[in-house]
Amino acid sequence: MATYAVGDLQGCLQPLKCLLERVRFNPAVDKLWLVGDLVNRGPESLETLRYLYSIRQSLTCVLGNHDLHLLAAWRNVERLKKSDTLREIIEAPDADQLLDWLRQQKLLHYDEPRGIALVHAGIPPQWTLGKALELAAEVEEVLRDDSRLPLYLDGMYGNEPAKWSKRLAGVERLRVITNYLTRMRFCTAEGKLEFKSKEGLDSAPKGYKPWFAHKGRRSRHVKIIFGHWAALQGQVEEPGVIALDTGCVWGGSMTLYNVDDGQYHHCDCADDGTLRPAAPIPTFNDQPGTEPTP
Repeated sequence: MATYAVGDLQGCLQPLKCLLERVRFNPAVDKLWLVGDLVNRGPESLETLRYLYSIRQSLTCVLGNHDLHLLAAWRNVERLKKSDTLREIIEAPDADQLLDWLRQQKLLHYDEPRGIALVHAGIPPQWTLGKALELAAEVEEVLRDDSRLPLYLDGMYGNEPAKWSKRLAGVERLRVITNYLTRMRFCTAEGKLEFKSKEGLDSAPKGYKPWFAHKGRRSRHVKIIFGHWAALQGQVEEPGVIALDTGCVWGGSMTLYNVDDGQYHHCDCADDGTLRPAAPIPTFNDQPGTEPTP
């Protein structure tokens, strides 16, 4: 039995299948960890979600900002943007089945025997792993609650508050938790977020660093696997931090990581006929209003 983690799929099903075939993935015995952003921007968002649902017993999945954006558009189709490739999911006959499954997934997963955390964007430097799990669970609970879900999905978009405070309550509290776990790139040592800079490590604004680069980061003892930051191209020198978004949807590659032996496997998305031609990774704004935020 093997356990693999794969970077942001974003509706690019063929590269995923290429990687799974390469390692002879067997859903009956092997496990697949997904770092979120399963859909959107790629050519096969609906097919990707259907495929994942079909092997759901083999999956451990955390949600990314594009996944949360899909859930928001499912509840309010006016949330869709021109660049989204999500309408086919929302209009599919099995949409309710697929999206009810999607909203059961976590924002943060921790494999205690391995000492590994799985998250889409990262864990802010001021939070311990325990605190991050506790706060992620608050959002996960709301996602599964029919009565509270609409208010959260309508209120999760936005960049403020830019910093966590235990005094936060309601939608603002849920928004900042969501932004840390699904949208964060640069922040201060105290956890103040900055969303404008989306390029590589040298693009950090003054006073900010990548979330994982702060010396006092309180989750440093935990190995963290994350996605979200395509501009890094998987190149992170911080010990115990594994970046898996290598920009497949931007003409880069998709990366699969063997959690147990540390081996990497790559599929060149530019060579796949279903994907767009190879192109440099552009500056992109994927927030919910600006990032498909959430």
